[in-house]
Amino acid sequence: MKSKIILLVEDNPDDEELTRLAFEECRISNKLIVVRDGQEALDYLFMDGKYLGRDKDESPQVILLDLKLPKVDGLEVLTKVRADARTKLFPVVVLTSSKEERDMVESYSLGANSYIQKPVDYQQFLDAVRELGLYWLLLNQTVQA
Repeated sequence: MKSKIILLVEDNPDDEELTRLAFEECRISNKLIVVRDGQEALDYLFMDGKYLGRDKDESPQVILLDLKLPKVDGLEVLTKVRADARTKLFPVVVLTSSKEERDMVESYSLGANSYIQKPVDYQQFLDAVRELGLYWLLLNQTVQA
């Protein structure tokens, strides 16, 4: 059985570390692949650039996508993920600090499966990560395009 991979698209090193710590504390041991901008996310997903030749079995079970990213923003990443037959069915959870209602509306309009605002409080963040892991990695059934 292949490991369920989580793709974290996050440019903030502090948020990345917080996510790693929360995964450890919640005993989510899935392989976490971190990319730091929208272009790197697209390269990973579409096996391009430095990810050319990546093992296609290393496709993510779930994508945790920040919106405010360098090079290519999260909404553009989401648009390209949904437009391609290879990735259109991948679960995408927008995990962002944005409080803008238009970001939430646009994310859902573009096909996000979930929208989670990053809590400032660590315990709230742990709770969100625990629920995210339980649902997206254990309960949710996915299909490959």
